[in-house]
Amino acid sequence: MDWKQLITNKRLGQEQRHIERHDDRTEFKRDYDRLIFSAPFRRLQNKTQVFPLPGSIFVHNRLTHSLEVASVGMSLGNDVAAALTKLHPELHDTMINEIGQIVATACLAHDMGNPPFGHSGEKAIQTFFTEGAGLALKDMVGRELWNDITRFEGNANAFRLLTHRFCGRRTGGFVMTYSTLAAVVKYPFESAAAGSHGKFGFFNTEKETYCKIADEMGIKRLSAPGEPLRYARHPLVYLVEAADDICYEIMDLEDANKLKILSYQDTAGLMLGFFDDDTKQKIMQRIDDEQLTDDNEKIVYMRACVIGKLVSECVKAFIENEEDILNARFSGSLIDHIAETPRNAYRRCTEISKKNIYCSKPVLDVELSGYKIMETLMAQMVEAALHPERFYSKQLIGRVSSQYDIHSPQLETRIMAVIDYISGMTDIYALDIYQKINGISLPIV
Repeated sequence: MDWKQLITNKRLGQEQRHIERHDDRTEFKRDYDRLIFSAPFRRLQNKTQVFPLPGSIFVHNRLTHSLEVASVGMSLGNDVAAALTKLHPELHDTMINEIGQIVATACLAHDMGNPPFGHSGEKAIQTFFTEGAGLALKDMVGRELWNDITRFEGNANAFRLLTHRFCGRRTGGFVMTYSTLAAVVKYPFESAAAGSHGKFGFFNTEKETYCKIADEMGIKRLSAPGEPLRYARHPLVYLVEAADDICYEIMDLEDANKLKILSYQDTAGLMLGFFDDDTKQKIMQRIDDEQLTDDNEKIVYMRACVIGKLVSECVKAFIENEEDILNARFSGSLIDHIAETPRNAYRRCTEISKKNIYCSKPVLDVELSGYKIMETLMAQMVEAALHPERFYSKQLIGRVSSQYDIHSPQLETRIMAVIDYISGMTDIYALDIYQKINGISLPIV
């Protein structure tokens, strides 16, 4: 793959106008601004990241997480761009310097397709079709749709959200640049190629769109004719993934400390584990010199040091493996290829998170409640899509936004409209609809 081809400002849906400029912003900055001001991005403020939405203690939601990931992604991209121009002087006058902006924008978008209630919401959609009432649809829909909905994946849904022409919208969806869109797709293959891990990057409805942008940029196609479609990753996906890996792991530790799920001593030990003894002493000395006595502020400083370390290590890993990345020979994530000490420290954090954080009571409570809410919404709305002529179905369908093609004569289109509608809900809105359709709350009470 070739950097000069991989970085393009051609826009989906406006290919014939891609050389036109409307103001002094670059096309990639326009992508960033477009997402920041969009309704789907704003809705992330009321979607669970890991812990329940804030009470007296403010923890991360999908919005704050995405903003932090974008910040780290900007640093990763800028540092990689600077290193690449030193390695390849011929790239100096190309759009390679826009990598930081492209990665930051893709980071903003990476969670936009996630349904309410974190991964439990994602699982609820999948299991509705594999274990619940939705199993009855198997013989009513095509194999491609069945593969998509039984493996429902937030990353594929993000690509749909950005590219699909919903009712009343323009061709190309958000009309983003090809490079930004490709950088969002973490798993660039269709659901039939997902395998045991169940991850994929685009629904069958958007497969043609992904092929179009991937082939335009020269992204390597890995599948043979007749096999389920698989592509290599766009190289910038590795930077988006690294930014996400860094933020969710390290920030989850900080949140767990605030919520007293992890003690200060345990959290500090995990943070300092990324450094050699000399650097640990310098960090603690700096804390003493700054007269930081608040434990939360100490953790904040350590967290900043860890993020800085991981950014540096991931940039180094990317540059050292650039040839393998461009030739689709690179395996694993950038975190897997950093130096031993920070790599082992990251793995320890992952182990503690799985054991102490993701299985903690507050997290399990929101997952259990969220699963039940999502299961109920799916059952009610899919039943309405199956029998739109019924009185109660008409009442439910009347709540669906006009942008979703719930009135289509095609059952498959109506099913996708239900998934679009429910996956786009915030946690609070999903709870509100759940209570209303179950008669738990009434506007007059």
